[in-house]
Amino acid sequence: MQPSTCGDAAARADGRGGAEVVAAPGSRLAACVAATRALQPTWKQSEGMRVLSPSHRFCVAPMMHWTDRHCRTFHRLLSRRARLYTEMITAQAILHGDRKALLAFGPHERPLALQLGGAVPASLAEAAAIAADYGYDEINLNVGCPSERVQEGGFGACLMAEPRLVARAIAAISARVALPVTVKCRIGIDDQDSEADLQRFVETVADAGCRTFIVHARKAWLEGLSPKENRSLPPLDYGRVYRLKRAHPELVIVINGGIASLAAAAAHLECVDGVALGRAAYQNPYLLAGVDGRLFGEGGPAPTRRAVLEALVPYIASELQAGVRLSGMVRHILGLYGGEPGARAFRRLLSERAPHRNAGAEVVLAALQAVEGAAAAGRGVRPDLSGAAPPIATSAPLG
Repeated sequence: MQPSTCGDAAARADGRGGAEVVAAPGSRLAACVAATRALQPTWKQSEGMRVLSPSHRFCVAPMMHWTDRHCRTFHRLLSRRARLYTEMITAQAILHGDRKALLAFGPHERPLALQLGGAVPASLAEAAAIAADYGYDEINLNVGCPSERVQEGGFGACLMAEPRLVARAIAAISARVALPVTVKCRIGIDDQDSEADLQRFVETVADAGCRTFIVHARKAWLEGLSPKENRSLPPLDYGRVYRLKRAHPELVIVINGGIASLAAAAAHLECVDGVALGRAAYQNPYLLAGVDGRLFGEGGPAPTRRAVLEALVPYIASELQAGVRLSGMVRHILGLYGGEPGARAFRRLLSERAPHRNAGAEVVLAALQAVEGAAAAGRGVRPDLSGAAPPIATSAPLG
């Protein structure tokens, strides 16, 4: 790949386990389950190392308090091909907490990676072995979180200062699980932010068996900046990630940080193997509807917002029966109509009604009617709501 091409690209690129859910035949979620089965991981050998197929071409990055199983179900309705990630779960939580609550997920969520937090190789390996029995497709080690709480635990971004320890953790996990073990890291931390430092970190960890690195193209300041400030300061350096890929064509390099559109993602893919979107995918989730067609070349129309909501309703109903509060699920869909007529009415209705103790899936259908009514009123026509309120499932079928 020519450096000039990447320079041009840089310029262009700006819980708990509930009842088992079964996808109804012919539904969109049934299609998602079938598609993910067809995309199940396969192994190929590359100099003795395990490489995962399908690729990490497009990922929804792990986000604390956001990418729980309800969020992932919603995102999977929008894209069958995106690789999804859990929130970071610490090894200690898995070893000593409610494992089902932490690790259970639905088959429609795959391909799905578990992000682990921790710094003790033996504990990480044991936690990964437990998680592997749940059917995850990948174990990802967090070496990028800059929060004070994570630093106090001696893991996250501060591990970039200890590449040998990270390498031991990767080796220990790889010895226990037959899954790819990947790393999500920064381009540097504090004063350890030269390209030589990043190369040394990646090479040390790669020698232990890691072949995939998800690299946030911004260094982390561990002292003096809050986690929120670390999301915007210092400036992004995409070029450093591109150069890392050029230096290591044998590795899978996924770029992360500040990518806000599929056009930007496509530009980055000229220079790296994959892109990971975080806040943009969460705050503007409908952009995920274009992923399969634009980035994976799949034919057929993208799902409509209405179709996604209607497919989500039976899932919500089954989770309500399992004791999950509506507000904990619909908070992830507030941005679905962002920028569309009626978006404010959609958000307001969900925000006001979902927290009520007995709120049910009918709130989602009411929000759908509200947004379609507002859009129709803006066009000067009456909304066609026929079929907009499918019967709410009271048992497990999904979709």
